[in-house]
Amino acid sequence: MKLHELQPAQGSNTAAKRKGRGHGSGNGKTAGYGHKGQKARSGVKKAGFEGGQMPLQRRLPKRGFNNIFATKYANVKISDLEAKFEAGSVVDTKALVEAGIIKKSLDGIKVLGNGELTKALTVQAAAFTASAKEKIEKAGGKAEVI
Repeated sequence: MKLHELQPAQGSNTAAKRKGRGHGSGNGKTAGYGHKGQKARSGVKKAGFEGGQMPLQRRLPKRGFNNIFATKYANVKISDLEAKFEAGSVVDTKALVEAGIIKKSLDGIKVLGNGELTKALTVQAAAFTASAKEKIEKAGGKAEVI
């Protein structure tokens, strides 16, 4: 194969539709915008404008507060660790994803104290509840904050 023989895949490159280039083009004269009216004009299409009626985004009630800076943890239960990991293993983000307990780590992992733990595990997470930390250490493991 030579440089001059290179071609894009069949159908990947299509010519731009040339609007308003005469009636022979099939898209001339009004160029698909119809006759007159606001939608036929240029630069007048206001997003969300409902002809003077109160727009939807103003009709709906606004409640509460959404803290966009809040830390969002991926929660993991002690019972999940008990079921998926062998004694003595190191439980970190990568291990949790591979085990299918979490899909994404978000801003970090928080271990919750739901369930019982009988195996000694080294758990590395961003946060632990008091009961989770207690249960991990009681089973002979380590709760490491990263």
